[in-house]
Amino acid sequence: REHYINASDDQEGGGRVAEAVTQVGDQAWHGLERGAVLEALRVDARAGLSADEASARLEQYGRNRLPEEQRESAFRRFIKQFHNVLIYILIAAALFTAFLGEWIDTGVIIVVVLVNAIIGFVQEGKAEAALEEIRRMLSLEASVVRGGRRQTVDAELLVPGDVVLLESGDRVPADVRIIEARNVRVEEAALTGESEPVAKTADAVDADALLGDRRSMAYSSTVLTTGQLRGVVVATGEATEIGRIGEMVSRVEKITTPL
Repeated sequence: REHYINASDDQEGGGRVAEAVTQVGDQAWHGLERGAVLEALRVDARAGLSADEASARLEQYGRNRLPEEQRESAFRRFIKQFHNVLIYILIAAALFTAFLGEWIDTGVIIVVVLVNAIIGFVQEGKAEAALEEIRRMLSLEASVVRGGRRQTVDAELLVPGDVVLLESGDRVPADVRIIEARNVRVEEAALTGESEPVAKTADAVDADALLGDRRSMAYSSTVLTTGQLRGVVVATGEATEIGRIGEMVSRVEKITTPL
């Protein structure tokens, strides 16, 4: 599944980008030549977007950030661990054995219930911590070209079509198709697990290339270790690769056991 932007017809003398869509089997950004990418996103590599166009696209696509769900208190999360039919049965059994004076059995059942609740509480806490860590990996600021001028903006304000400038030590603020690269190597361990920085190029690669082989792309949350690049934003927020990981972390599937 690839996230990409289709260009729409010009409206009122100014081109704009149509709604971001998800399709299967179509050409991916890393497989397009630089000229085709710029044409599809209706942007000039030197001048970048105008302020008005950037504002319009921000309203259309939303801010470049991962969604934040309302977090439950620790107490509520712990209490929820007891909301289970089997736990209700165990609690009833503990009360019954206490009524019979079988205190050892009562103690064992209570310990089992508490251990189960603690394990569930800790696991949910780790999932929330992992999602929060992903959010902290996102860049806070970005250097962009808008209206022909280089400026620093809040990374949340980036939109598809923005021309970004990155150099050694910078964190990539969104998914970017590279259009110029000078001795660029990027640390992508957060996405691919690759321990060594990966060399990047502005040349298109095979459309079927796996994530770790997309040399013409720089992905959100990764870090430039060397070099300089100029690229155009092709995905922001949830549509980025790190956004997809965040979505998977936040989505917990509950499995009912045979018992």
